[in-house]
Amino acid sequence: MNDLEFAGWLASGAGEILTQLRQRSTMTGAPLGHLGDLRSSEFLMERLAALRPDDGVLCEETLDSPKRLTKGRVWIIDPLDGTREFCEGRADWAVHVALAVEGAPALGAVALPALGLVHLSDEPIYIADRPTPPRMLVSRTRPAPHAVTVAERLGATLVPMGSAGAKAMAVVRGEAEIYLHSGGQYEWDNCAPAAVAAAAGLHVSRLDGSPLRYNNRSPWLPDLLICRSDLASQVLAALQDLGPDGERRTFATPSRA
Repeated sequence: MNDLEFAGWLASGAGEILTQLRQRSTMTGAPLGHLGDLRSSEFLMERLAALRPDDGVLCEETLDSPKRLTKGRVWIIDPLDGTREFCEGRADWAVHVALAVEGAPALGAVALPALGLVHLSDEPIYIADRPTPPRMLVSRTRPAPHAVTVAERLGATLVPMGSAGAKAMAVVRGEAEIYLHSGGQYEWDNCAPAAVAAAAGLHVSRLDGSPLRYNNRSPWLPDLLICRSDLASQVLAALQDLGPDGERRTFATPSRA
């Protein structure tokens, strides 16, 4: 199978493992989440080692190796994105499988097992009429300050949701128009969602408008914007004068001599 089919197969298989675990396990809370991370990670890493042995891998649940920095092709994996939601019996959790090629998010698969969906980076989207006001997806527990400020400036409605993958795919499906995050993420949190969203024709970038780059020495990639392309300029303009805390920067007026 080709790389995209492989990514979809991996994400679907890991999602099935997690679904069955949640249905059958007597565990709850953190122990269930820990076991889910472990089982999904084992499946993904074993299949990658067997079927793509020459590629690098960056996975949230496994020890990082500097060898990946020497690879042009690197699989970036989140075995269970949205552990809290998984443990609470909610539907907004995901499995992320992406392939970065020379630092770019070349392809990805985002499985939403509780919804019976696997989104791949070869799926066009249907662009419906834009609703007014636009809907902006934010964290259920800690909405990013930048998102709150931008929503106020655009008159957007905040919609809380779980995992990064679930939020990004909601924009892909037209269930929201903007996903803006500044609270801190890692490459595995957004590589697969970014690949799927970009391939679907959405705007995908850092909050300063720069492209997302992957397979860095540090996997920390703290901010992300995924939105309809016809909203991108407005969102980026609304971000321009915001500081790291999401508050408006003030500049001292020079005194006259």
